[in-house]
Amino acid sequence: MAVGPWRGLLVLFGLAGAAIHLAVVRPRQLTWGATADEVSRPLPGDDLVACPTFLATRAISVAAPPEEIWPWLVQVGVTRAGWYSYDLLDNLGRPSARRVVPELQNLAPGDVVPMSPDGRQGLRVHAMDPPRTMVWGTPGDTTWVWQLEPRPDGTTRVLTRIRSRIRLFPMSIAFSVLLEVADFWMIRKMLLNLRDRAEGRDDEDGIRSASMR
Repeated sequence: MAVGPWRGLLVLFGLAGAAIHLAVVRPRQLTWGATADEVSRPLPGDDLVACPTFLATRAISVAAPPEEIWPWLVQVGVTRAGWYSYDLLDNLGRPSARRVVPELQNLAPGDVVPMSPDGRQGLRVHAMDPPRTMVWGTPGDTTWVWQLEPRPDGTTRVLTRIRSRIRLFPMSIAFSVLLEVADFWMIRKMLLNLRDRAEGRDDEDGIRSASMR
């Protein structure tokens, strides 16, 4: 007989937790590292996905010029240099590259940034403006933009923005669920490791990696 009240309390706590997550935690996750100005101002590619159901802008400062960060971004992808994130989950368990790979620097508009084990499925490169801007994705569905903005002190602000609009078919719904569940953790890890690689630091122990010596 005591199950009813406890069940009600559990539901109440669950609803309260969900409300706190939506009101406090999720907005911070969607804007991790970014200033209010960076979140609100337009970036290249914004016009490709109108009225997104998922919108996230993250940023990080890197002690390197855009020219030294750009090669690390150009080579990302499964079957390429990896994603600099959780390799067990997003790179088939293979370690992401710790050096700039010359043979992976020929990315161009129309190419696919691979996300599947066979290297064929992923986000298509929509536009590139080296070493400042790169836009991936499918107009009307999803875009992922990278913006490298140099600062007077020699550092660079790296901004990344994902805009996605859910469609009522299984793949779109599955992708939207993945964005909600894993996007923040993967992007945060990727930005931190991108910073460490571009600055010549190892992402595990903070020392300069042998490949950068």
